[in-house]
Amino acid sequence: MLAANVYVTLRKSILDPQGTAVKNALQSIGYEEIQAVRIGKFIEISLDGISKEQAETRVREYCKKLLANEIMEDFRFEIVEK
Repeated sequence: MLAANVYVTLRKSILDPQGTAVKNALQSIGYEEIQAVRIGKFIEISLDGISKEQAETRVREYCKKLLANEIMEDFRFEIVEK
């Protein structure tokens, strides 16, 4: 069985108000060393019955069609044995 670990993040050119709120909250409770926070998504997908090469193709399709908005987000993934 394979697993796909998918990471979706906002593009650097897109403002991240949620990340800014987290940064400000952490600074307000004494963590002044924090300079920036970016919030993203982590998605784990279990796959069975396909090869690693097929999994890479399929997961790329999942990301492009549903998991990531390519106008605003970047994605990367890794396929690992489960």
